[in-house]
Amino acid sequence: MSVSLRSLLAVTAVGLALVSAPSAFADGKVKAVASFSILGDMVSRVGGDLVEVTTIVGPNSDTHVYEPKPADATALAATQVFFVNGLGFEGWMERLVESTGFKGETVVASTGITPRTMMEEGAEETDPHAWQNLSNGLVYVNNIAEGLCKADAADCDTFKKNAATYAAEISARDAEVKAKIATVPEAKRKVITSHDAFGYFGAAYGVTFLAPEGISTESEASAADVAKLIEQVRKEGVTALFVENMSDPRLIEQIAKETGVKPGGALYADALSEKGEGGGTYLDMFKHNISLLVPAMAGS
Repeated sequence: MSVSLRSLLAVTAVGLALVSAPSAFADGKVKAVASFSILGDMVSRVGGDLVEVTTIVGPNSDTHVYEPKPADATALAATQVFFVNGLGFEGWMERLVESTGFKGETVVASTGITPRTMMEEGAEETDPHAWQNLSNGLVYVNNIAEGLCKADAADCDTFKKNAATYAAEISARDAEVKAKIATVPEAKRKVITSHDAFGYFGAAYGVTFLAPEGISTESEASAADVAKLIEQVRKEGVTALFVENMSDPRLIEQIAKETGVKPGGALYADALSEKGEGGGTYLDMFKHNISLLVPAMAGS
């Protein structure tokens, strides 16, 4: 089935799903929808028991290539506030909103962040992975709190208190990440990952990330690009090579085979893990990633 036909069927199913959409506030809680798992966790932390969060793209799943399902339309039709990352991350988002006739508040969590841009195939592209810098995570938290306050002004003080507590935890994790990265000599801070999802992390914490694919997993790495990357790994002695939990591992496996560098495990890039797998929350994601990155970069 072609992509266009799948999209048409998805939109048709979305419209049908709206017929039986439930009431938005049946149990007294604010109903919120988040576009992907990392954002869903952040909304849950700020909202606490006062908010019921539905996540569209779940753990270990790729938001770049996601196609909306009828259940997503049902959830969006029954919600008061829709949290999205923005920066072009959810290429399917506008189509979903238009097809459902959603009239609630859409909160772009990355609002206020200066986006990174990069050249891909001769064109400037925006890097949407802003959450990979924990300082940007603080901006997300503030935007989430403001969005929930608009949806439920009576509980705004609680949302702000939750946000302040969460922000303190994020800042503490940020300091921890910086301290651990600092133990690795700058010359060794080079990492290969599946796609270019760690640009914000690299800029914030002084790590160079290289990837065979661009900022979206929809892009395809050319044979020349892969060969160039393999040569760079050999020349510069890169020892940190990782797959991502939501990406196809075959390119990384090819690089490992050609260079003899053993993959160091899976990093959480665009999605959390399932609960209990080590990256079930935004904060756990950084803890997990750092626990793998530091020894791999150091060559230990």
